[in-house]
Amino acid sequence: MFHDRRLARAAAALYFVTWVTSVLALPLYGGSATDSTAGLASRASVLTASVLEVVLALAVVGTSLLLYPLLRPHGPAAAVGYVALRTLEASVILVGVVAVLPAVARPATTASPGLDPAVGAGLHLLHDWTFIVGPGLVNPVNATVLALLLLRKQLVPRFIPVLGLVGGGMVATMNVAVMFGLTGPIPLLAIPLFAWEICLASALVLRGIRPNSPGKHHSPALTAGVVA
Repeated sequence: MFHDRRLARAAAALYFVTWVTSVLALPLYGGSATDSTAGLASRASVLTASVLEVVLALAVVGTSLLLYPLLRPHGPAAAVGYVALRTLEASVILVGVVAVLPAVARPATTASPGLDPAVGAGLHLLHDWTFIVGPGLVNPVNATVLALLLLRKQLVPRFIPVLGLVGGGMVATMNVAVMFGLTGPIPLLAIPLFAWEICLASALVLRGIRPNSPGKHHSPALTAGVVA
């Protein structure tokens, strides 16, 4: 039990790392992914943002790895799916980092990369798309997978996974609309998904992951009907 609490609290700490790094990195890029007409910021600013996004990607995977042993007894398929989806999200984030770095720097030198402006703009655009696809689309899916497991197995207070389901749907819908040019990003729509992660991290710190009624026995039919 003590080991489980340590894992839960470590996962909560990594959720905090993901919030800090994602919030700090975005403005350092100079409006990337929020304003299609804005150019990249200075070399130092973009490099700092890239380092933060590398830390973000590692923390994203770390949350799923720490939660995996806690979730596996309650839903092995969902636990593996959450790890896979978080890894996919982190991979897309890192693709964006690698894409944007050549636009501002060359390795082992402080000299300008000397790229054609059109090439730099293309790399910038690729980074913007990874922001939409990774945090914008994959993240709501992995949040939904986790929220469904937590809700059906009653592993945390009910309102927390409900926030995840509502927030995931809102963010995914917004980003699909952004993809098709129907709207620009609407930051307010991300608030429920952000609140879901804050509340989940708080629950991990305060009570960990465990059924509300540990002694309650489920019928075989009910157990078979629960989606792992």
